[in-house]
Amino acid sequence: MSPAPSPAAGRDAREASRPHLRVAGTHPAVDPAAAEAAAADLLAALGLDLTAEHLARTPHRMARALIEMTSSEDFELTTFPNDEGYDELVLVRDIPVQSVCEHHILPFTGVAHVGYLPGGRILGLSKFARMVEWHARRPQTQERLTHQIATHLDDALGPRGVGVVIQAEHTCMTLRGARVAGTATTTSALFGRLREDPRSRAEFLALTRSTP
Repeated sequence: MSPAPSPAAGRDAREASRPHLRVAGTHPAVDPAAAEAAAADLLAALGLDLTAEHLARTPHRMARALIEMTSSEDFELTTFPNDEGYDELVLVRDIPVQSVCEHHILPFTGVAHVGYLPGGRILGLSKFARMVEWHARRPQTQERLTHQIATHLDDALGPRGVGVVIQAEHTCMTLRGARVAGTATTTSALFGRLREDPRSRAEFLALTRSTP
C-alpha cells in the first residue's frame, strides 16, 4: 500500500498547478552617475550654490529619488481557479498611487479603486496593489495609467468585466501654473459588463464613491 502524500507534498502540488505570470517590463538603462551629474548641472543652472554644505549632496539625493520614483519591481501575478463560481463584483478600494507627470516630472498622488467580475480565474487581493504600483512607477499621464491597469487585469484574468478608477492630486497643477491646491482629477476605465451593463456599471461606480 502506497503511503499517503504528506500535507507539504499536497501544498506543493497545488502551488505547481497555479499559473504564475511574471510581470516584467523592459527596464530602461539607468546610469546613476550620469543622473547625478545632470542633477548637479540643473541645480547649478537654477542658481543654487552646490559648494554649500547643506546642498553638496543634493544632486545625489535628487537623482536617487527620481530613479526610485520611476522604477518598478517585477512580481509574480498568481491566479487561482474560481472553483466556487463566484460571480459578484470584487473591488479593492483606496490603493495608494504614486506616479510622476511626464510633462513636468512632478509627482501626482492619490488612490486607485480596482474591481472585476470574475470569470474562470480569480486574483489574490495583494496583487491588485502590486499591479497598480508596477504601472505607476514611470513618467506618464493619469489617463494612460488608468487604462493600462484595466487592460492588464483584463488580459491576465479574462473576467466578465473590469473597472478602474483613479483619483489623484497633481503637483504640476497645485504647486505651479494654476496653483489650485486641493483639486483632484478622476479617471476611469471600464471593460466588459462593467461598461456595457448599466446596473453593473452603476454598482461599481457607486462603491468607488461610498464610504465603508
